[in-house]
Amino acid sequence: MPCGLSAACGMLRMSGQFMSDLIFPNDFIWGVSSSAYQIEGAWNEDGKGPSIWDWFSHLPGKTARGETGDAACDHYHRWKEDLELLRALGVGAYRFSVSWSRVIPKGRGKVNPAGLDFYDRLVDGLLARGIQPFPTLYHFDLPLALHKKGGWPERDTAAAFGEYAAVVAARLGDRVPSWITLNEPMIVALLGYLFGTHAPGRRNPGAYARAMHTLLLAHGEAVRAIRAASPKPAQVGIALNLSPVYPETEREADRRAAAGFDLLSNRICLDPILRGAYPPDLWRRFGPFAPPIRDGDLRKISEPNDFLGVNYYTRQVIAGRWWIPVMGGWMVRPKGGEFSPMWEIYPSGIGELVERVWNDYHPHKILVTENGIPVADAPDSSGNVLDPERISYLRRHLRALHGAMAKQIPVGGYFVWSLTDNFEWELGYAMRFGLIHIDFASLKRTPKSSYDWYAGVIRRNGLEESE
Repeated sequence: MPCGLSAACGMLRMSGQFMSDLIFPNDFIWGVSSSAYQIEGAWNEDGKGPSIWDWFSHLPGKTARGETGDAACDHYHRWKEDLELLRALGVGAYRFSVSWSRVIPKGRGKVNPAGLDFYDRLVDGLLARGIQPFPTLYHFDLPLALHKKGGWPERDTAAAFGEYAAVVAARLGDRVPSWITLNEPMIVALLGYLFGTHAPGRRNPGAYARAMHTLLLAHGEAVRAIRAASPKPAQVGIALNLSPVYPETEREADRRAAAGFDLLSNRICLDPILRGAYPPDLWRRFGPFAPPIRDGDLRKISEPNDFLGVNYYTRQVIAGRWWIPVMGGWMVRPKGGEFSPMWEIYPSGIGELVERVWNDYHPHKILVTENGIPVADAPDSSGNVLDPERISYLRRHLRALHGAMAKQIPVGGYFVWSLTDNFEWELGYAMRFGLIHIDFASLKRTPKSSYDWYAGVIRRNGLEESE
């Protein structure tokens, strides 16, 4: 469209009046995510008790190069610097996690005042900078004392989690409007209790099944506890890692394997939380390893949520030519795909996923609580960190998300994973997901080119025509 005044065109573009610009709703939440063990450090300071990752990462051979989260990004001491970086980025919300063992060192019983004080200061610091605190109560770091009493396979851990949730909500709920109970319960159970690559490193199908049920019970306990303990009305949800699942071919074996994988990766959480029932064919796969389910468990698990958090990174393509215990088929690398160092890059999947979740389950609201990519970036000779691959990944996913929202799907926000490079669990510090580069020797923070790009997206509330 010709325009005589370039300045006027620029103003129209910034206001979203060009139809080709992708402008998001005015109340859309732009944010970034992180988690306690991955960034905080200070693993044994100020009364904090050990978590399963404090223990597991110190075991020989459990993490790449024997790396641990002992220091991580030292966010515990450098939180003011990190909050200034958040302010400059312009985000409306910051999703962080609370370390259970920092607040209640043994998981139950005596509260550690210094631990609560840290999150109190963090919340106040965010609010002072105009940023909404968006805490997650559990992000993989179970107190070690509870692990020694059985961990997530032990049903009583759900009750302990509810007690912990009440403590945190009572302290912070006057200033925190939105809460996430658990991050990725399926991953906690699968990698921690079946495959053994995450803490606590068990490989037991019965422990996995019981842990999965207890985690969902813990979510229900926490929803009730937060609402009861918070001084102000609270919005509560959960963050699930979800992926569209496709068969490798149209062969019956591949279709059957893909349906089974979808059952164990998506429906195992979605159905009980949002429908109040497990899929009818789920637990028969486990035979004698199926967890005991008591009367009232599903009512507790399906306690109404105010939003559903969706963590999306990639799709899953499944082949039935290999039989994998419990899961059935297994993931394959699709031919002709585009790949990051960890997964296939499949931007349209984020739109397909939120559309499927909306059509099948109709949650009140959907938030994209994680989306990101690892890039092997480093400062150049001028000290700049250029990561065009990350910009491309985020841009294409936002385009696909916007397309899904055009179908009247209520997506209320988008959180990039992650604010900074951090400790990436069993992979140590090799995979860099951050908008901010961390030199793990000096702990110097350097915003990357993606940080500046995302700041522009936030300012414009969307993508420009040229993007």
